[in-house]
Amino acid sequence: MSSEGLHAPRERLSSETIAMHQAITSLMEELEAVDWYRQRADDCEDPALKEILLHNMREEMEHAAMLLEWIRRNNDDFAHELKDNLFKEGEISGQHGHE
Repeated sequence: MSSEGLHAPRERLSSETIAMHQAITSLMEELEAVDWYRQRADDCEDPALKEILLHNMREEMEHAAMLLEWIRRNNDDFAHELKDNLFKEGEISGQHGHE
């Protein structure tokens, strides 16, 4: 595995930190792919190709959601924030005391 993006020597990082880095990096890549496919679909004039691009975008969303679920299951702090902030009614900001 590449150590791209590591900010400390790999040998000083725990296996949990390495795994979380892999998940976060992968999540970022999936979200970037969602953005790219969406832009390509918006720019595409061929209806069949546009549908393929949107299908691919949705698959990347699925991958991102699976990674986010892995992160939730493996990090109590993320789990807490996701529980507090996802699927809530009302204003997105101001739901908790953090600024």
